[in-house]
Amino acid sequence: QVQLVESGGGLVQAGDSLRLFCAASGGTSSEFAMGWFRQAPGKEREFVAAISRTGGIKAYAESAKGRFTISRDNAQSTVYLQMNSLRPEDTAVYYCAASRYLVRTTYEYDYWGQGTQVTVSS
Repeated sequence: QVQLVESGGGLVQAGDSLRLFCAASGGTSSEFAMGWFRQAPGKEREFVAAISRTGGIKAYAESAKGRFTISRDNAQSTVYLQMNSLRPEDTAVYYCAASRYLVRTTYEYDYWGQGTQVTVSS
């Protein structure tokens, strides 16, 4: 059983940066590909970025390409999401999740964190 805890969210202005953290415990997180998702009020949860078990392969949603960077430190059991040039439409609860495979669909992720709120003001 893997437990995931996100942190790093907050209230920022458009154009600012934030770095999200996802700390894993209770299992061997390096056995899992990791993903970041987000959910805005009234919308479905959507894929943001994912990273393979070793960190060698990364995938991004179109909305994240060029602005967000996913990375991981398996020694620290932590996954990061660096978010630059934030926009008001990035406002959402951000979740990290663990999957056996590098995928973009929510139903293929086995473990989820509780989420961290990111609010971007214009």
